[in-house]
Amino acid sequence: MLSTSKGAIYKWGLPLLIVIIIFLFWEIMVFIQDIPRWLLPPPSAVITSLIIDYKIIFNHTWITLLEVVLGFVIALSAGFLLASVIGISKTIEKSIYPFLIASQTIPIIVIAPMLLVWVGYGLLPKVIVVALISFFPIVVNTSDGMRSIDGDMEKLLLTMGAHKWHIFFKLRIPTSIPYLLSGMKVAMPLCVIGAVIGEWVGSSQGLGYLMIRSKPQFQTELVFAAILILSIMGITLFLLVGIIERLMIPWLHDSKKINE
Repeated sequence: MLSTSKGAIYKWGLPLLIVIIIFLFWEIMVFIQDIPRWLLPPPSAVITSLIIDYKIIFNHTWITLLEVVLGFVIALSAGFLLASVIGISKTIEKSIYPFLIASQTIPIIVIAPMLLVWVGYGLLPKVIVVALISFFPIVVNTSDGMRSIDGDMEKLLLTMGAHKWHIFFKLRIPTSIPYLLSGMKVAMPLCVIGAVIGEWVGSSQGLGYLMIRSKPQFQTELVFAAILILSIMGITLFLLVGIIERLMIPWLHDSKKINE
């Protein structure tokens, strides 16, 4: 019991201590160097801004979170569907993969303004940007999982009279789940980035809009407060996927503990 508590303290206490030291160093250096708040606010000013302007920040946070969640759901659904098609047919894989790679070479900041022209000035273009920016890792990881099935297991199922769809549902999908979850972990922070980019291009709501509006007014502490909320949002969503991973594939984490 004692060793378990020591392990928990070492696992969570040390990283927390490092974070506290970094913020203390930031606070002290701003004070010693007498840096103006409009140039670099100390952490205390950022926390104060969070408390004073919490209503404004909350309203904008809700909009950004909605964009992130909707965009991620679309990316997850479309990504898994496309990865399934790629996993079933090598011909489709060879024909689609070049377009997938090419889509990632186009800067999203170029596509975002065009979406305003094509679909209008509202929530939809931000959701599309989020989906586009988080789509690729889900497709690539899941399709890799579809292709990484055990060849001997596939031959065994075929010998027992299994059809192509049986192999897909009984073998390919279960094998691809860890890969899918890894792709989701990569996609989650990208979703937050995509939402902010979409709000920068054209929006009247969201944390990205709040940052753009606050910067010319030299409300730098509000900009940093928005950055802090975005960081917390990305970390929380990432940890949420980790919890889902532990619930869906607990044996993977058990094997990692044994190896450690």
